[in-house]
This record gives sequence, C-alpha cells and structure tokens, in this order.
Amino acid sequence: METGWAGRDGSSGQADEGPGGGLARYVVAATLARVADGGAVVAVVLMVTTGGGPGWLAGLLGAAITGPHLAGPFVARALDTARDGRTVIAFACLFHGVALVGAVLVYPYSWVVSILLLILSGLVGPLLTGGVSSRLPAIAGADRRSQRRAQGWDVATYGIAGTVGPSVVAAVVAWANATVAGLVLAGAVVVAAGLMRLLPYAPPAGAASEVPRPVRTLGLMISNGPLRRTLYLTTAVASSVAVLPVIAVASAGALGVGHAAAGVLTAAYGIGGLIASAGLMVRPLTGEADRSMMLFAGAVAAALALVAVTTVFWAAVLAYAMAGLLNSGFFAATLAARSEYAPPAARGQVFVWIGALKITAGSAGTALAGSVITTGIHLPLAAATVLTLAAAAIALAEKR
Repeated sequence: METGWAGRDGSSGQADEGPGGGLARYVVAATLARVADGGAVVAVVLMVTTGGGPGWLAGLLGAAITGPHLAGPFVARALDTARDGRTVIAFACLFHGVALVGAVLVYPYSWVVSILLLILSGLVGPLLTGGVSSRLPAIAGADRRSQRRAQGWDVATYGIAGTVGPSVVAAVVAWANATVAGLVLAGAVVVAAGLMRLLPYAPPAGAASEVPRPVRTLGLMISNGPLRRTLYLTTAVASSVAVLPVIAVASAGALGVGHAAAGVLTAAYGIGGLIASAGLMVRPLTGEADRSMMLFAGAVAAALALVAVTTVFWAAVLAYAMAGLLNSGFFAATLAARSEYAPPAARGQVFVWIGALKITAGSAGTALAGSVITTGIHLPLAAATVLTLAAAAIALAEKR
C-alpha cells in the first residue's frame, strides 16, 4: 500500500484577512510575473530579427533565457528555507527585471554580454512560475474546495500570460521597437515584485536543517507514488501538447487554408484553456488528484487523436479548443497533486522541480516535432498520442 505525505492545510500563518483579498493580489502578481517570463522570449527574438540579426543568434538568445529553467530546482531550496518566502519570490522578480533590462540595453554593443544576462534572468524564471504557485496553498484557505478553486485561478494566470505576453510584445514592437517591449516586460515584473510582498505571510514549514537538498528532493519525489506519477504524467503531457503549434502550421495546406490560419488553431487552443480555467473557478475539481491526473491525461490523448484525424478546418478548430480545455483540466489536477502530496518542508522545491521539467519536456516536444514533421504530418501527433496514453495507462496500473 502506498503512502504519501500529508499536505498542509495552508491556514496557519495567514494574514488577518479573508483569503479572497490575498487571492486577488496573487492573481494580479502571478499574471504580471508570468507575462514577463513568457513574453521575454518573444521580445529577445524580435530584438534580433527586427534588427537584421541572423536567425541562429535569435535562437541562441531565446535558448539563453529558457534553457536555464532546468537549473531552477537548485535555486528553489531558498523558498523552503527562508523565513519569508515572499521575499525570495519578490527578489527573483526584481532580479529577472534588472537582468532583462540589462540584456536588451547592452545587446547593440555586445550580444555575448546580453546572452550572459539572459542566462541569469532564466535561472530565476522557475521561481516566477512554479515558485509562485507554491505560495497558493497558504493563501487560498484551509478547505480543499477553496484550494481547488484557487488552483483554477492559477491555471487562468498561465493562460492569460501565455496569450497576453506575446500580444503585448507584438503591439509594443509595432508601436516602438523590441527594446522598448523588453523594458515594458521588466516594468511588469517589478510591479509583480511589490505585489508579492503584499501577499499573506506564511511561516516556513520547519527549520532549514530539515529541508532536503534538490537532488534528495527529486529522489523523494520519485519514491513517492503520487508525486512520481505527477512527475512523469506532467512531462508526457507537456511534450505531447507542445507538438500542436508545429502541427497547426504544417497542416494548414491539408485543411485547405493558408498558413496564417495556423494562428486561429493555436488561438482556439488557448481559448479552450481559458474556458476550462473559468469553469474550474465555478466548479473546482473534486475527488482524488492522483486519479484526476490519469483521467485528464487519457482525455488529452483522445483530443490529440481527434486533431490527427480531423480533415476539415472548423472541426480542427474545435479539436484544438478541446485539447486546450482538457490540458487545463490536467494542469489543475497536477497543481492539486503538488499541493496535497508534497512534503511541507520541500513544497517549493516540488513545485519548481515539476515546473522546470515540464518546460524542458515542452521544448523537447516542439523540437522533435519540428525535426520529424517532414516525414509526415501525422507522425508527431501519433507519437504524442501514444506517449500520453501510455503514461496514463502505466499510472493507472501502478496505482492499482
């Protein structure tokens, strides 16, 4: 019989206010931080391309800010050892903003220095995603329904940031230039830093000596059934849905539309995700998070298969929207699993470990889809469907 760590109820140390006020500030702060984190990649790539730089340099600058996310777990221990985790995240926001400002201002003079600054910015990126989410259990309220509803809001912040961030960058680039866009994003994350400090205080779960080191935390996650399943289901689904933007472009001809219509498909995916997060705010997930993850992973595999067999454009739009909707449900289930199964002394590290591996898996999925798409449009989708379905089946068999 498997045993998991009991999750903290999140009520201790809460400020003398209802969770609603803290949650509202959390949603604004998290959205601003994630807009800056996600939009920065677009800004630096456009900074190179609009300035006449080569494509390889644009890719190098983009990788410089995303690649270091994998090192995030090795800086995340501070979330669990600090006397006030809000200070750690606020500092990460400021650090990200300052490094981004330096990178865009120094680029015309030295792209090497710009890359080094972007690497520093990327190192704290996971603290703006998974690290911020680790604060939510102490804000949302003690009962599970309040926690699950707050997780629906958290899913929405990711969806909004993924849509608004690139859109803001594109608008500012059209109005001014990519350097100004980078400065706007830096301003957003500095505002987020101030709001992070205004979140309700939550004391550390224990003494710093009780907090495991990053590698030890990963080992504990692998040895704990629910967290192990959270880990491999998250990476499988992330790498699978990451093929959709590539497929959207490649399948435009087969669907009888122009390549510009690929934007409609990816927008449908995003809208589906936002609809799901809105639904989760009204009707939070119920039941065991472990089981919910498996069910949603299987449903995502079915949606990917539907995208693969669709030959009509309007049906493809609906299939992409369904994939986005189900993936948001899966994401909410993984947030619940991280909150409820993580050891209190390492909750921040658990959030960041899974978030960092999710980003890495998504990047790998996109790269692999791009490399094999010339072999056949349906090959990446078939592989993604099989991978996700297999992960869900293994998780179900393992739990039983």
